[in-house]
Amino acid sequence: MALYAIGDLHLHFQSELKARAQLRDRVWKNHEEKFQKNCAKLITGDDTLVLVGDHSWGKNLAESEQDLEYICELPGRKILTRGNHDMFWDAKKTKQLNELYQPRLTFLQDSYESWQDYALVGTKGFTFEGPFYLDHRRRIIGWDEDAEVHARKLVERELQRLRKSFELAKADGYRKYIMFLHYPPTNILEERSGFTDMAEEYGAQQVIYAHCHGESRFYDSIQGEYRGREYHLVSGDFLRWKPLKIAD
Repeated sequence: MALYAIGDLHLHFQSELKARAQLRDRVWKNHEEKFQKNCAKLITGDDTLVLVGDHSWGKNLAESEQDLEYICELPGRKILTRGNHDMFWDAKKTKQLNELYQPRLTFLQDSYESWQDYALVGTKGFTFEGPFYLDHRRRIIGWDEDAEVHARKLVERELQRLRKSFELAKADGYRKYIMFLHYPPTNILEERSGFTDMAEEYGAQQVIYAHCHGESRFYDSIQGEYRGREYHLVSGDFLRWKPLKIAD
């Protein structure tokens, strides 16, 4: 009963692909087939796979149905969290998505799922990517104060959603947690954030995140041990489409 994770599949069976990296970079060539084969080798029907956002390029559910069906056909139990490109998923309509797809898929939002004696909690998250602008040496060359105000609102909203998930699990007696985000827990200017603080507050043993794909982005945030937690980037191209086993 192992637990695996990966993110940023960016499927597009029914939608137009416009992302330059997916059109030109070798790591993305036939990535759907590579991922499917790796899952078949690694994951059994008793295992759990958490997919941490950016599942589909579809603009709505109709354009994402084949992408979600592809995920349904992967082995094991599948739990999905939201990514910034998942336009098919309105957070306020998560219940309807679960009614459509359970038990084949579980869409995790404002709640938690159990795995052995752990609670799996997660939300999309957010990091300040837009308020500051960097040159090729990653030196700050500009700052957008309006964008910062907006970003802070998004961060606070996501922290509230994450706290709700932790509190629901805690009220049900869970004391061991694994935390999932789509966005990284910190941006390249931060050593800690509200997300790292919350992981420490509730004692999450691991923090799993995606979003940082493309080699120039792989080390934008924390990896490895930090302040008593383990942080793992699980973007699909970073993992070369091989899901990461995070517990067994």
